[in-house]
Amino acid sequence: MQKKYHLIAIGGSVMHNLALDLHHLGHHVTGSDDEIYEPSKSRLAQKGLLPDAFGWDPRRITNDIDAVILGKHARIDNPELIRAQELGLEIYSFPEFIARHSMATTTVCIAGSHGKTSTTAMIMHVLKRQGIDFDYLVGAQLEGFEKMVRMSGAPILVTEGDEYPSSALDSRAKMIHYKADIAVITGLAWDHVNIYKTYDSYKNAFRAFLDSMPKESICFFDCSDSELNAMMINEGFPPERESYKAFKLNKKGHVEFDAELYPMKIFGRHNMLNLSAAYNVCQRLGIDKKMFFDSMASFKGAAKRLELICDAPLVYRDFAHAPSKCKATVEAVKSRYPGKNLKAVFELHTFSSLDKSFLKQYAGTMNQADTAYVYYDKHALAMKKMPDLDRDEVYSAFSKEDLTVTTESKELEKIIRDSKTDGTEVLLVMSSGVIGGLNLSELFD
Repeated sequence: MQKKYHLIAIGGSVMHNLALDLHHLGHHVTGSDDEIYEPSKSRLAQKGLLPDAFGWDPRRITNDIDAVILGKHARIDNPELIRAQELGLEIYSFPEFIARHSMATTTVCIAGSHGKTSTTAMIMHVLKRQGIDFDYLVGAQLEGFEKMVRMSGAPILVTEGDEYPSSALDSRAKMIHYKADIAVITGLAWDHVNIYKTYDSYKNAFRAFLDSMPKESICFFDCSDSELNAMMINEGFPPERESYKAFKLNKKGHVEFDAELYPMKIFGRHNMLNLSAAYNVCQRLGIDKKMFFDSMASFKGAAKRLELICDAPLVYRDFAHAPSKCKATVEAVKSRYPGKNLKAVFELHTFSSLDKSFLKQYAGTMNQADTAYVYYDKHALAMKKMPDLDRDEVYSAFSKEDLTVTTESKELEKIIRDSKTDGTEVLLVMSSGVIGGLNLSELFD
């Protein structure tokens, strides 16, 4: 039966994909946002879902709307939200909507401070290669998948479980809504300091996630993460708990497992941990070892996750939103190309990374880079209503003597453009933002 949905903050990466999927299912979809960037803007426009004008207008909210879906950046005083409350309409955060409307009998949720998208993408890749029907929610565009959200009524739901609050009306972590039958916690590293003021309050979000799982469920976890390992072993939670370790990858790019070799396109210890987590989940879903590794041989990774942009010069891009991911990514590329000069560029973009008190968490994260640069946009600080950062403070926080810190996009562009094409250098650009408005693919086209 066709329903009418209105999405407040429709331009978000997941929200606009949800809008596209609901439209595909035949529902009537409208939405609003104060600003919409590419590629969301073009994708919504192509399906006739782009709002006529940017901004919030309570007149868009009418009695015939079956449900309002609230994006994470819509504030509590949003005029459309207030009108929806006045009319007594059903209001959901997007994770609550997905959890409530899924028909799945088995729900998989991938949680953790890092590696969520890559691990989720691996599981999705294997399921698709094996012809298994499933629905999903993932935080990046993946090769072979038109959308980042699918809600078809399939028997399996695979979700990326975020620890960020669900919406302005619901402070619970998004991952709690899914009540997973099979879960992964990839690791714990304090993040979202604008929400979680202490590391323990951050860990409490994962405790609540575990407590939300049914007794007959299972949660896999990285036992090399000492904080996570201690929590999983020493504390009581409903699900069964099972640890995993990183797969071994040899110098030729083959995973060594059970006395057999399996070729892989991905690399880095963090990806071998993600691969191990995905393997354990897929085993629970009835996929055997050969099926799994045969499928994974063609996996290239999710967008912006150690994504190869160019061969000459050799350029990789990574999302790297947190200190642990920055460190793991730098070390992965250096290990992959030990004989080359590693030039690493990192953009401070998240609330946590731009918080003066949190910056010290980045100490040593870029030490494996031969030349290292950190960029941040003063306009981004102003937009987030955060105090200005001093370049010397940023320099000191990273504890790397030869680090260069810049706030100028033109200087950043020159740093990136001046990469060597003689095969002696590899450039790694890490950002969860817009990298100074630069399009890496066009720079090296």
